Amino acid sequence: MTTPMSDGRRADSARRRERVLKALDAMLRGGSDITVSGLARAARVDRTFLYRHRDLLERVHAAASTTPEEGRVATVSRASLQADLANALERNKRLGSRVRQLEKRLSHILGEAAWTESGLGAPSDIDQLQRRITMLEQELADTRGQLEERSEELDAVRAANRELTRALNQSPSHPSAKNSPSL
Repeated sequence: MTTPMSDGRRADSARRRERVLKALDAMLRGGSDITVSGLARAARVDRTFLYRHRDLLERVHAAASTTPEEGRVATVSRASLQADLANALERNKRLGSRVRQLEKRLSHILGEAAWTESGLGAPSDIDQLQRRITMLEQELADTRGQLEERSEELDAVRAANRELTRALNQSPSHPSAKNSPSL
């Protein structure tokens, strides 16, 4: 069962299809680059129209892959050549930068290898030695702290001993205090 709406859609699709085919023929005769976007623009249709119609899309791809006829040279604009040149120059810069980066990295790696093989470099177990030094420094700090505590305790004991000795020497009940002559 066909409705006026579906008939209208079919007729619209047929008109667009005809515009696409005419635009494709014109592009082939003109020798211009054929792309899906360019064809859709020339035919005044959406690109999705071409993707929904596989037979049209295959024609576009086939036409895009054909070479120009003998005797006809594809037209290349000055702007496209300048764009190609700018792209090539930019790619050249990127590749040059990458080469310098890789050369620097290789130089560093080879330098380290030569330094290590020559025996002039630090031993390979330097991390272990650094940990050992840190541990010994900590032990030294702990031992110094203990020594200071004991020195303070010894000074306190000596002071207390002097006080006790002085107190004993000055007390009247001490035997040495009784034997001393009185003046």
